[in-house]
Amino acid sequence: MLYLLYNSAQDRPINPISLQEIPTISTTQWPLFSVAELCDALQKYNNSLTLGPDHIPWHHLKCILNDPKCTANIVNIANTCIRNRHWPIHFKRSMSIVIPKSNRVSYNLPKAFCSITLLNTIGKLIEKMISNHL
Repeated sequence: MLYLLYNSAQDRPINPISLQEIPTISTTQWPLFSVAELCDALQKYNNSLTLGPDHIPWHHLKCILNDPKCTANIVNIANTCIRNRHWPIHFKRSMSIVIPKSNRVSYNLPKAFCSITLLNTIGKLIEKMISNHL
């Protein structure tokens, strides 16, 4: 049986001095999210998208975020996630839907199906804010 080893350093000499030659890069502070960034990210989502595991429709979230207090809370959650370097388990939960592809002779093979993963709405919104920020 043939075993492949990737990036293996086994039986190779290692020179630790080369690690000292790597320059250090200064880190920068992540700028806080703003209400404008939240509104910009929210506008990009279509109201007819399928619900995720939290069952919050996009049009309801858009109505809720018309209240400045709710908007401030969501921005605070996003900033807290970044500041603490923590992504809550609630945002990681997903639901997968398997849809059969059309015009297939046989549905006995997995490639005859398409899988769609649905994420929680608020987590997806914050991910969009992070993406826009980058």
